[in-house]
Amino acid sequence: MTAATMQPDKNALEMEVLANNGHSDLDEVLARGWAALPASYRIPEVAPTLEEARAWCRQLAESHYENFHVASWFLPKALRPHFHSIYAYCRVSDDLGDEVGSTAQALALLDLWGRELDACYEGRARHPVFVALSETIRACSIPKEPFADLLTAFRQDQTVKRYASMEEVLGYCRYSANPVGRLVLYACGEVSPETMDANFRLSDATCSALQLANFWQDVRVDWGKDRVYLPQDDMGRFGVSDETIAAGAATAEFRALMRFEVDYARGLFEQGLPLIGKVNRDLALDLDLFSRGGLEILRAIERCDYDVLSARPAISKRTKLGLALRALSGKALPFLRLGTGS
Repeated sequence: MTAATMQPDKNALEMEVLANNGHSDLDEVLARGWAALPASYRIPEVAPTLEEARAWCRQLAESHYENFHVASWFLPKALRPHFHSIYAYCRVSDDLGDEVGSTAQALALLDLWGRELDACYEGRARHPVFVALSETIRACSIPKEPFADLLTAFRQDQTVKRYASMEEVLGYCRYSANPVGRLVLYACGEVSPETMDANFRLSDATCSALQLANFWQDVRVDWGKDRVYLPQDDMGRFGVSDETIAAGAATAEFRALMRFEVDYARGLFEQGLPLIGKVNRDLALDLDLFSRGGLEILRAIERCDYDVLSARPAISKRTKLGLALRALSGKALPFLRLGTGS
C-alpha cells in the first residue's frame, strides 16, 4: 500500500489514546460500539449449545441476505449449517467494522472478535457464531487463515480510503473476498493436496470478480462512506477525479472509465469459470448461480450506459429467478453451465 492511498480519518488516533489510557477507556469504547449493534450480537455470559448456536446463525443468514437464502436451497441439507455459520461470521465481522460510530469502536470490536476467533480454535468458543463455527471448523478441517484474513480487510476499511492501482484493489480483494471462496471450498470438501492450488486460483478469480462487480455497482454508495475503490491511476488516465463522483453526474470520461473496469471484471469472471466443471455438482450449481449473478450486475451497469452515479444498477427478482433456473438446469444438463458455451 502506497502512502498516497492512505487517507487520514478523524478517529485514526483514538486507538493510540486508548493504549495510553488503560482498560477502562477501552471498555467504554467497546460498550459504545456494542450499543450501536443489535443486542443479539453481544457475547453472552453463558455459551449457547450447538443447537442454539446453529439456530442463531441460520436465522441471521436467512433474514439478512436474500441471495444466500436462495443459494442455500440448492445445498445438501448436511452442508447448510456450515454455510450458515460461515455466513454469520462474515456478516457479524462486517457489521463490527461498518455499523458502529467511529474508527476506534470498529477497530476495538474487530480486535475483540479476532481474540474470540483465537479462542474458538483453542476450544473456548462463547459467542453463538463461534460455537457453531467450531463444529464447522472441525468437520471441514478449516484453518484459521481465511477467517483471520477477512478481519484484515475489515480493519483496512477503517483506514484506507483510496487505492492507487488495480494491483492494490486486488490486494484488498485477497483479504475481503477470496477467503470466502476458499471457505466454501473447504466446507464442500473440495480442498485436497492435489487440487488445492488450482481450485484456490480459480476461486480467487471468481471472488475478486464478484467484489469488483459490487464495487462498480456501489460507486455512489461507497462515496457516501468516503471510499473510492476505482483505481486512482485508472481515474487519472480517463480524466476522472473525486470531484466527478461527488458531482453525481456520469460524464463521458466517467462512462469510459466504467466501461474499462466492467470489461476487466468480466475477464476475471471468465478466468474463474473453469472451477464450475471441477467441483461436485451441488457446489457447481452455486458457483454457476453466483457467477451468473455477478455477470448480470455487469450487464445492468452496461444497460444504464455506465451511469452508476444517478442510481444504483440492480437486478430484478424476475431476473434473479431466471438466473437460478438457468443454473439449476446446468446441474441436470452440464452443457448448460457457464464456461461450456452457454
